Amino acid sequence: MMDMSLYTAFLVTAFALCVSPGPDMMFIVAMGGRGGPAAGMMAALGVSGAMLVHTIAAALGLSALFTHLPVLYHVLRWVGAGYLLYLAVKAFRDRSAPGGERTAPGGVGLRRAFWQGAVTNLLNPKVILFNAAFLPQFADPSLGHLPGQLLLLGGTLTAMGLVCDGCVGLLSGRLAHLLRRSSRVNRWLNLVSGTVFTGLAVRLAVTSPEQP
Repeated sequence: MMDMSLYTAFLVTAFALCVSPGPDMMFIVAMGGRGGPAAGMMAALGVSGAMLVHTIAAALGLSALFTHLPVLYHVLRWVGAGYLLYLAVKAFRDRSAPGGERTAPGGVGLRRAFWQGAVTNLLNPKVILFNAAFLPQFADPSLGHLPGQLLLLGGTLTAMGLVCDGCVGLLSGRLAHLLRRSSRVNRWLNLVSGTVFTGLAVRLAVTSPEQP
């Protein structure tokens, strides 16, 4: 079903993409900084879950809607930017102390960390366009089963991203967990996280579909 030479090239390219810092990785670092290693890992799982949704959309051809309906792209872009600003305000105003089993040290619920990671990725139309443009380059229509090929490629990219982002989330969260013993440092980490969320919101709001 797959051209192995194309798949090998895809693995190399996907690995380079996964280890390169990007918006998703910055978001996961910020979540780990706010909530500790568990929150960082849950945010990575949320992002990976959203990537699977994007993969299915690309395999079904739903991503083409953004080409035919540009307004849909801009609506989703502004909603995503607004959501990131909402997270930034919450981080700036956070004064919470360590919680219980289901709450990470910065007051970030683990279930909430997962959904915030998923929603942030789902509301980024650039991710949708990227999957629609990137995955087909490594599929061979002459072999048939094109949706299956796209699902395999997208699933591989998602798994690689989860391993990389999960490690980043755990490491950033572990460091933040150690630093949060100081209330002053705890406040500083929330400010840094809020600044990261704000920067991601501005980046999403000002970039055009043609920009990476």
